[in-house]
Amino acid sequence: MIGSLQRRAALEGIGTAILVAVVVGSGIMAQRLAGGNDALALLGNTLATVAALGVLIQLLGPVSGAHFNPLVSIVQSLRGALGRADCGAYVAAQLVGACAGTWLAHAMFDLPLLQTSTHARAGLGQALSEVVATAGLLFVIVGGTRANARGLAWLVAAWVGAGYWFTASTCFANPAVALARSLTDTFSGIRPSDVPAFVLGQSAGAALGALAACLIPQARSAEQ
Repeated sequence: MIGSLQRRAALEGIGTAILVAVVVGSGIMAQRLAGGNDALALLGNTLATVAALGVLIQLLGPVSGAHFNPLVSIVQSLRGALGRADCGAYVAAQLVGACAGTWLAHAMFDLPLLQTSTHARAGLGQALSEVVATAGLLFVIVGGTRANARGLAWLVAAWVGAGYWFTASTCFANPAVALARSLTDTFSGIRPSDVPAFVLGQSAGAALGALAACLIPQARSAEQ
C-alpha cells in the first residue's frame, strides 16, 4: 500500500461507493429489462458486479489494498497488515462510501434518494449463507495473499459471482454493503431488520475463513 492514510481511506470510500452503485444500479436496470424473469435479472446483476469488482481491485489494490469491506480491513489489521488507525479510517470511509453509492444509483435512475427496503431476507438459511459467503471471501483473500496467487483481483470477483448463485442470500459478504442495501427498496435491497443477522453471519464467516486460510503455506519471497 502506498500514499498517505487520507488518500488511501478516500480511495476506499470511492471504491466502495462505486461498487455499491454498480450492485444497486445494475439490479435496477436488470429488473427493468428482464420482464419479470428473476433469473435473468440476477444474471445481469452478477455480471456487472463481477466486472466492476475485478476492475476496482486491480486498479486500487496496489494503493489502498482495495478492501471495500470492513471485515477485510479488520482481519488485515489483526494479521498486522494494516495499522489500527488505518483500519478505523478505512471502515469509516467504507460505510460512508457504501451509503453514497446507493444514493448515487437512485439518482442515476431518477428514484427518490432516501428509501428503506422492504425486501425480506430472513431465516437461518440466509444467515448461514452469509457465513459461507464471507468465509469463502476471506479464505480467498488471505489464502491468496499467503500463496502470492496471481490474478487475485479476479479470484475474488469470481468467488463473489459464484456466491450470487449458490448461496440463498446472494452473497452480500460485507457489512457496509448490507447497510447500504437496506437503504434501497429495489431489486438488491434488504430490510433493515434483517441486516443484524447478516452482519453476525458475515462476522463469523470472516473469522472462519481467515483461520482456514492459515492452512495455506506462506509463499517464499523472491529474495529467499
